[in-house]
Amino acid sequence: MDQIRDAILADDLDAIGGLPTPGSYRAVLVRKDEQDMFEGLATKEKDPRKALHVEEVPTPEIGPGEALIAVMASSVNYNTVWTSIFEPVSTFGFLARYGRLNDLTKKHDLPYHVVGSDLSGVVVAVGPGVNKWKPGDEVVAHCLSVELEDPAGHDDTMMDPQQRIWGFETNFGGLAELSLVKSNQLMPKPAHLTWEEAACPGLVNSTAYRQLVSHNGANMKQGDVVLIWGASGGLGSYATQMALNGGAIPVCVVSSPEKADIVRSMGAELVIDRSAEQYRFWRDEENQDPREWQRLGAKIRELTGGDDADIVFEHPGRETFGASVYVAKKGGTIVTCASTSGFLHSYDNRYLWMNLKRIVGSHFANYREAWEANRLIDRGLIHPTLSKTYAMDDVGQAAYDVHRNRHQGKVGVLTLAPEEGLGVKDPAKRERHLTAINRFRDV
Repeated sequence: MDQIRDAILADDLDAIGGLPTPGSYRAVLVRKDEQDMFEGLATKEKDPRKALHVEEVPTPEIGPGEALIAVMASSVNYNTVWTSIFEPVSTFGFLARYGRLNDLTKKHDLPYHVVGSDLSGVVVAVGPGVNKWKPGDEVVAHCLSVELEDPAGHDDTMMDPQQRIWGFETNFGGLAELSLVKSNQLMPKPAHLTWEEAACPGLVNSTAYRQLVSHNGANMKQGDVVLIWGASGGLGSYATQMALNGGAIPVCVVSSPEKADIVRSMGAELVIDRSAEQYRFWRDEENQDPREWQRLGAKIRELTGGDDADIVFEHPGRETFGASVYVAKKGGTIVTCASTSGFLHSYDNRYLWMNLKRIVGSHFANYREAWEANRLIDRGLIHPTLSKTYAMDDVGQAAYDVHRNRHQGKVGVLTLAPEEGLGVKDPAKRERHLTAINRFRDV
């Protein structure tokens, strides 16, 4: 690994293909024999720091259509948190099912799971049939792993029955010094970003693009009022930028004055601070309070001059979903993914059916959507929302902070990169966007 890292740091990328592939590498993983370690504990009591380990693991064999990547940086997403606390299920069931698919996928079924669904880095080697990418290419990866042997996947690859999220439902994820991906996960690394900045947008940026912009999601248009929950967070921070960039009117819901300042710095004007408004959508564990839905709806109309939300960008899930269905306008769309506060949603169907609203489920993005989302980053129209970067040995703390919602935007993790600030190839372009790039730093 030292030879590969030194070549990358020296910008001697042409030499990468001639270097030997390491037999092992350091990776962040969970262990199968610990998957019951949190049994009986409430979700918030489960500590990712106890389950995530940094260990040396064997390098997997590269198969047809695959690529081995030297990972310079990665990031923590909620799926890393879920994996580390073994919720809603242990990911070792995913790996076992994938391992039974064919001879090529057997290698994923291991007693450990290398996690992580983002990366920026350099191609080390490619398998048979890979023509678009070569050793030495600087890349980022999106997290859709798909077999594409079924006709259902050829209109929208997210509909393929063998669609999986890399690093969550597959092994050899991005929180490691090396990672194994399918070649159709790769995209060009934006040259004006550092390794850690480039690693952060992939999953959340692509997810927000499909959920909000794509015809497979809400199909946002100019002038749409878009209610965005968690607008300063990992997913919402990209949705906010896309709404502003696409001519929509975001109504940004945040949970503190500091987070309100962040979304205003992105250009959002209509902000709801939940901590100030003290919304209580649930009276108790079993019953919601429709009066609080009404109060939220009135606040949205107050801010917009009388308009309800054309689109509700939903990802908290259980805590907010009843309110989201209520406040969407007649004929409006509630587009949902993730459910970070709980997967079992309940709402009053009268407000959906009688007002002709739609609930659209959205899950990550297909290659075209991910490519377009990455192109927006590369063009400087959407910017990374990196707030803090951790060393790989501290990834447990990074996941803990995300689990406890102590973070803003995205948190990055250095893997092979020895320090922050490396990897920029276009400093002039970077200088033009530097204020926006650093907007979330240290907040």
